[in-house]
Amino acid sequence: MNKRILVAAVLGSIGVAAHAQSSVTLYGLIDAGVSYVNHAGANSKSLYKYDDGVAQGSRWGIKGSEDLGGGLKAIFTLENGFNSGNGTLGQNSREFGRQAFVGLAKDGMGSVTLGRQYSLSTDVLSNYTTGGNTVAGNYAYHINDLDQLTSSRIDNSIKFQSANFSGVTFGALYGFSNQAGAFAGAQGTGATNSGGSARSYSFGVNYAAGPIGVGAAYTDIRFPSQQAGITTSISNATVPANIKELRTFGVGARYLMGPAAFWALWTNTRLVQSPGTGSTNLVFDAYEAGAKYSFTPALTAGLGYTYMHLADLTSGHFNQVDLSLDYALSKRTDVYVLGMYQDASGTNASGAPLQAQVGDSTSYFGPSGSNSQSQIAARVGIRHKF
Repeated sequence: MNKRILVAAVLGSIGVAAHAQSSVTLYGLIDAGVSYVNHAGANSKSLYKYDDGVAQGSRWGIKGSEDLGGGLKAIFTLENGFNSGNGTLGQNSREFGRQAFVGLAKDGMGSVTLGRQYSLSTDVLSNYTTGGNTVAGNYAYHINDLDQLTSSRIDNSIKFQSANFSGVTFGALYGFSNQAGAFAGAQGTGATNSGGSARSYSFGVNYAAGPIGVGAAYTDIRFPSQQAGITTSISNATVPANIKELRTFGVGARYLMGPAAFWALWTNTRLVQSPGTGSTNLVFDAYEAGAKYSFTPALTAGLGYTYMHLADLTSGHFNQVDLSLDYALSKRTDVYVLGMYQDASGTNASGAPLQAQVGDSTSYFGPSGSNSQSQIAARVGIRHKF
């Protein structure tokens, strides 16, 4: 009888140990609040609105790992974006539009994953942005995220991310076109731009040790109109009608000094026309600097400045200032106030004035309208993480 009890105890302990080798975590974030902008719509009217996902996009997700032995693990992430105002799915109504991937990770080497994943421009350079440092959140990112800093998600991709080697990490990603006879992608046809496919690749390297961080990344998206979530429009600017390629490169730096953090970033993005459709491309440069300071563990203030320049097909300038004040009610819940001002100058190819557009998406406010070249925006919000 005692032997049976002993065997049962051993088998039970083995079951517990096996269970402990696997883990699944449910997580999420809800960001909601009320926003105001002084100029929006065709007639540059003021707008008060409920806005979702500003400090960070609202989401819920599941991630997990299984220990396969010898430092090898199977890993996965499924992450859904949603709108807290109406409960609809985000990312073009995709169930797991933010991330959906599975792969293997090896201690001391890194990971290889397959699925819908962020480009290295987002992975690396978002650490050196005003938006990524929670100063004004998505309102602070560059117009329509043309330089792929916040929402550069690549379908059908395979990605390598290295382990940390004395502060250095690096990675590469390739996104397949998944179309027969078009390994390098294909332009769509007709009014709906149908029948095409995108091909993408991305590289990045980052160094972070002590108070210093430096990173660089490059992303190339062939036929970006075929990649879900990639936008190539800029307020009232003239953009090439048939874009063959979006090429963006950036480098950023960060320095921590006690309760203060400072960062700077430069990105250069080119929209290249398809052969035979014209010789003039669009060049978009963004220069950014910012800082935040923690007065107490709960109270943090931030300031950011961004200058954006358009050249070649359109000539224009955008200046934006971002302010934030954040108070943590707990480790998982905070309330915040945001303020930002953007001024646009210059004209498009038709001679029409350029319009301001605060935020990385037209879904927030849209351009400032035909009667104004500036926007002043403000927001009061709450964010809860679980």
